[in-house]
Amino acid sequence: MQKVQRFSDWLTKWFILVVLAWAAINFFVPQISIWARSYTNYFLSIILFGMGLTLSLDDFKRIVKMPLMVIVGTIAHYLIMPLLAVLLCRIFRLDGMIAVGVILVGCCPSGTSSNVMSYLSRGDVALDVSIGLLSTLCAPFMIPMLMNLLASQYVAIPTKQLFLTALEVVLIPIALGLAVHAIFKEKVQKVTAALPAVSQIAILVIIGVVVSVNHAKLFTAATALVLPVVMLHNLCGYGLGFLFSRLMYRIYPKGFRYAQQKAITFEVGMQDSGLGATLALQAFAADPIVAIPSTFFSVWHNISGSVLSAWWRRHDDRLGIAADSAQGRPEPVRA
Repeated sequence: MQKVQRFSDWLTKWFILVVLAWAAINFFVPQISIWARSYTNYFLSIILFGMGLTLSLDDFKRIVKMPLMVIVGTIAHYLIMPLLAVLLCRIFRLDGMIAVGVILVGCCPSGTSSNVMSYLSRGDVALDVSIGLLSTLCAPFMIPMLMNLLASQYVAIPTKQLFLTALEVVLIPIALGLAVHAIFKEKVQKVTAALPAVSQIAILVIIGVVVSVNHAKLFTAATALVLPVVMLHNLCGYGLGFLFSRLMYRIYPKGFRYAQQKAITFEVGMQDSGLGATLALQAFAADPIVAIPSTFFSVWHNISGSVLSAWWRRHDDRLGIAADSAQGRPEPVRA
């Protein structure tokens, strides 16, 4: 198990470079991952089963204990990111399946990477996990509804298939993971060390599939604007998430303090792009180009999240801002 832990730590440390290298390999040798196209939903199910294994009743109790912040944070996520996606598609005049792909990743729940970024920036990890959990549980219902509302102008949205696929790869694996955790309890902890590596490998497989099936279209005139749009989508999500949480501090200062503002910033700006890519490949199988924005988002938000969390930590250390600060300002020096 120590070897697994060391491998997991190594993969986590170099994950971004591994993703870039793996994407390049699949771009030039697409046969490597093309076989897994029909199995991406299973790989994502493995990730979410692992998520379920790490959950306990305490995670759900936190939602009950601080329902206002969790519900408000989840609503902010499902309002800001989908509407931002639509706005960016109009500004950059994206249409067709590329626009559908941008909106799809905008309609996804928050990404699990946000938990790590919140921790690194000294944010409220418990709130981060709770918003991520609630937004993920809502995904089978929210994604079809939002896609039908926001993307039906570009193409007929397979609402039923989106719902069934999201239900299959989200709620069922999480429920199974919870059940296994409840039954085996302490024994589960012996395998949790391997979960980060398993999840990252599954994400690599999904990315490899998307690059493989789209290798001829990945860098064309039709997709030239996808990367800047994805970058803006993510960065604007951070900015609007932070501004929203600062506004909520004025309304409810007891709950939306500095640490909570960091958590909401990452929860709003980071998406479950693995789910987006899987849904794209399953529900829009005839047009795998829909999965390209999710793939770009998967790489980019890990880079931007790492940079933002590191900057935030250095910023607080330099100014002497405490982790439990109310407004993110240096504490006054007392005589």
